[in-house]
Amino acid sequence: MPLSETKEIEPTEVARSSSWIGWLPISVLPLMAVACRNLLPPWVFMWVLSFAIYLSLKWLTWWRARSRIAHAAWRSVAYLLAWPGMDAEAFLDASQRVPPPTPATWLWAIIETILGTILFWVVPRSIAQGEPLLRGWAAMLGLILLLHFGTFQIVALLWQSVGVNAKAIMSAPLRSTSLGEFWGKRWNLGFRQLSHELIFRPLHRRLGTDVAGFLVFAVSGLTHDLVISVPARGGYGLPTLYFLLQGTGMTIEHSRFGKRLGLGSGVRGWCFMMVFLAAPVFWLFHPWFVLRVILPFMQAIHAL
Repeated sequence: MPLSETKEIEPTEVARSSSWIGWLPISVLPLMAVACRNLLPPWVFMWVLSFAIYLSLKWLTWWRARSRIAHAAWRSVAYLLAWPGMDAEAFLDASQRVPPPTPATWLWAIIETILGTILFWVVPRSIAQGEPLLRGWAAMLGLILLLHFGTFQIVALLWQSVGVNAKAIMSAPLRSTSLGEFWGKRWNLGFRQLSHELIFRPLHRRLGTDVAGFLVFAVSGLTHDLVISVPARGGYGLPTLYFLLQGTGMTIEHSRFGKRLGLGSGVRGWCFMMVFLAAPVFWLFHPWFVLRVILPFMQAIHAL
């Protein structure tokens, strides 16, 4: 072909042509984990499957952001290996510098880590053996507090201390005064960023905000069913129902009826939120999961 006829490939074309590389791990790793289901104890399988999904999505977010944001190579390595969040663009972008965290923020992260450790290691030992569900719930709440509110928060503060825009995974969720604030601004912001980028943004113009938001909850429910019900071999569909209920609550909250009742803020908003979040929480973390996965995991860790 003559030089004058050579077509220059635009960066967007290069990105599109290699996009399959970004999606490859999520197409392969979870299936590989599921293939090992019968070879592993339920709690081990749960962690293997969770990490397979997490690493796949982590890779996908980095692959999509790597060519859009000019950054030093160490930021890519750090994002992939030393940060649990999913906002790759914020982490990689050196221009998004943040101020160092306050001493009070450090103190709260340390307190939550200590409380999570006590709930996971100490409290279950003090509960009678005849109350396995209660012991399992104490251990599970301790694990959530230890990881999501404690350890992950400390990692975020360490990165923020050197100016990296590593947004905390949790942002005081109990201060929320509405379901929208809880799910959109405070709870598990890593998954929120991911779902917004991959599901909500591509669909909301075509299907509308409410439908796209409901689909985000549906996908979240199916994902939780995969990592909760499949390892537990029971309770199938309950996590999905829980998240569909959250989507329903959000629809009511944003409706004219919900706005007229003031369900999006204040005391009414907080009460409405807690009815949808707390009352059916046993659908999400159902007894099959607590007894067959969390309790054996806690016992294995305590035996070390």
